[in-house]
Amino acid sequence: MNPRPLTSHPSARAPETAAPGQAPAAGAAPTVAERVRQAAAFVVHGPGRMAWPGFLGVVLMVFGGFGSGALRRQDPLLDTVFLSWLRYGHGKIVAGALVYIGLVLMFYSWVRIGRAVRAGGFTPAQLGGLAVAWAVPMLFSVPLFSRDAYSYLAQGALLRDGFDPYDVGPAVNPGPLLDNVSTVWTTTTAPYGPAFILIARGVTMITGDNVVTGTMALRLVMLPGLALLLWAIPRMARNLGGSPAIAMWVAVLNPLVLVHLIGGVHNELLMVALLTAGIVAVLERKHLLGIAVISLAVTVKATAGAALPFMVWIWMRHRREDRERDAEQPRWFPEFLRTAVPSVLVFAAVFAAATLAAGIGVGWMTALSGANKIINWLSLPTASAQLYTVATSWFTGVGLAPVLEIARLIGEAALVVIVVLVVARFRNSVHEAMHGVLYSMIAVVVLSPATLPWYYTWPLAVASGLVVSGRAMSMVAAFSVFTMLIFRPDGSIGMYQWYHVLLAAGCAAVAAIALHREDPLRLRGFLRGQGGAPVAGVARGGDG
Repeated sequence: MNPRPLTSHPSARAPETAAPGQAPAAGAAPTVAERVRQAAAFVVHGPGRMAWPGFLGVVLMVFGGFGSGALRRQDPLLDTVFLSWLRYGHGKIVAGALVYIGLVLMFYSWVRIGRAVRAGGFTPAQLGGLAVAWAVPMLFSVPLFSRDAYSYLAQGALLRDGFDPYDVGPAVNPGPLLDNVSTVWTTTTAPYGPAFILIARGVTMITGDNVVTGTMALRLVMLPGLALLLWAIPRMARNLGGSPAIAMWVAVLNPLVLVHLIGGVHNELLMVALLTAGIVAVLERKHLLGIAVISLAVTVKATAGAALPFMVWIWMRHRREDRERDAEQPRWFPEFLRTAVPSVLVFAAVFAAATLAAGIGVGWMTALSGANKIINWLSLPTASAQLYTVATSWFTGVGLAPVLEIARLIGEAALVVIVVLVVARFRNSVHEAMHGVLYSMIAVVVLSPATLPWYYTWPLAVASGLVVSGRAMSMVAAFSVFTMLIFRPDGSIGMYQWYHVLLAAGCAAVAAIALHREDPLRLRGFLRGQGGAPVAGVARGGDG
């Protein structure tokens, strides 16, 4: 029994026609000058002009980030360029407002583009170009919504200076890099794979203890992940019978992805790119190559390993289809051995090579528990413990810590059971296996002891090839807006102020409605003195 894609929609598989302002290629390949003219027409007169508010939003975010982002503890560079006023008093308030205004503008453009995507108004290549245009200004930003970049650099410096980052935290290696690590992580060992620790070491060997150049170098080193995503996401959607344009809208152009992975300098950019590229290779019957690439993703961040069992099922399904075509009746267990054993060997070889190259063992597997220090209600066990404590502490006297420990143990046990059941259940077809990857990723994010907004880029990337309906796109839009807005630009949590949560929820609801109806708040009619008369724009694909 094959699970259906996330509900079907007649526009999901509509041919992606050339957009207005872009001349179709005919005969010989267009020259560079012709390509430039086509691109200019696309962004000035064609549907690409819908991305301009988002681009302005990115610029505002970058500027506002100099006052409200994850800044260095001591930042003389701001004094040098006369921007230190952004860090204090009213300047900091203005800077924070600019970041949120920029985010709203990005989401406004993204949702408008989503309406046009549903109508077939963009090609995947055009969406990729817009994603790159939005990403470029972020290359010059301070880290946004997270201080993790400073931890990456400090952990790389540990290996550079002869320490084992899986055995000790950055606190043993004082210096400018340590000064900027979040206090909670100064004594925490590195939870990242050996491949990424090698990358971080390489960056610090080149940039030394310079925090600014180190952060910029980290972005540049991880930037190939964006290029790989631009290649992999539409191919994955095509192989799954989905819409490549919708997939690009969900998993690449999405502000939740761009702001956190590029603006926030997160290694998810490499992990998710390698994961999706590996899935594409397996779907295209390059099974061992795909499993090797996903194994490499595991050596960046362990979560990618959730996809590996399902790649074995897809390989088995391909072999079964080949045998059935030859009128053979394959037996399940021998087929399982023929796929599982090579898969395990390839994973072991990639994992061992990365570990030997780093020369620091496998201590990172135990260091994964360091994330338990994060407390927010994006994690279901943590949220349950907090709600229980609030509801009962006044008459039981029991604090959060013991309740949290029990709730997280229950969550971890539930996660193991769910993943085992999903692996056993979703194995009878390629689509089933891909749904299994998605459900396993969601279970990992929701049931882990700690969850952060950028963790949701994992399941979003997998889901992008399965999202083909307007309803599913609305869910993605609402979820992305809400998850993006509930954190503050400096990386602190805004989920415990009711007004912050209500504003985020309101924006999420508007985004979900706006994906189907232009001007959902009827502001244009109000401004024209029409008492909020609706403006018809859906028929034009939201281009208005």
